[in-house]
Amino acid sequence: MPSRRSSPLWHLVLAPLAIVMVFPFAQMLLASLMTRAEITAYPPTLLPLHISFGSYDTVFLHSEFPRWLLNSAIVTVVVVISQLVLCTLAGYAFARMRFAGAGVAQLLLLLTVFIPPQLLMIPIYRFYTRLGLVDTLPSLMLPWLATAVGIFLMRQFFLRLPREIEEAALVDGCTQLGVLVRVVAPLMRPALATVALLATLDAWNDFLWPLVSISSESRYTLQLGLTTYQGVHHTEWAALMAANVLVTGPLLVVFLLGQRHFVDSMTFTGVKG
Repeated sequence: MPSRRSSPLWHLVLAPLAIVMVFPFAQMLLASLMTRAEITAYPPTLLPLHISFGSYDTVFLHSEFPRWLLNSAIVTVVVVISQLVLCTLAGYAFARMRFAGAGVAQLLLLLTVFIPPQLLMIPIYRFYTRLGLVDTLPSLMLPWLATAVGIFLMRQFFLRLPREIEEAALVDGCTQLGVLVRVVAPLMRPALATVALLATLDAWNDFLWPLVSISSESRYTLQLGLTTYQGVHHTEWAALMAANVLVTGPLLVVFLLGQRHFVDSMTFTGVKG
């Protein structure tokens, strides 16, 4: 185990790498605050001489960006809540309950991770067409309501959790669901934060499936709408930078808020069973 004295040396190595990683987003943010004259000036400048929010006004007032933002927010919130509930229940069932075919079911579940999503798009699209869900927001939510990765993470968490805590509650007369909600739920914060973070990344960044499923501009998500916006406003660099900041910024905030729980969950769950 490394001593504390070695940590400053690691900081000397990691600090430049962090600057390299942050620099593109910082430059994009600064460019979004420039005027059109400043962003097209030669030689180029890194810092805006006159901070202007005109590019953000352009994005919000002269495009469907607010609608796309709302669509992405609705899809992401529904997906995150659904995965927190369904993945928790499925993970708990695989970790604690014994039933016929449990091992085969877990194996088949993990095998789905290796199936490229592109192979499933045509049958899923045809299925949704018969249900009348194509070109609707529910068609963007249904594929992500539960994932094999989320179920596997929750299962690993429950396997690492001592059974004695749950057995004591069962002896006191608590039901299996009551144990999960009242006893285990307060301990699940790191695992739930990890599942929520992964679900947010998947739902917010999804581009290929919305491109196939959605045809109406009013139902575009941010990723699909941003591509359209770039094609229309390809010469308005400040507005493009502002749109990219608005798409990327929420993910950075979510990651910064959940990174500690994410690391704790990865450390706690590990691989077992």
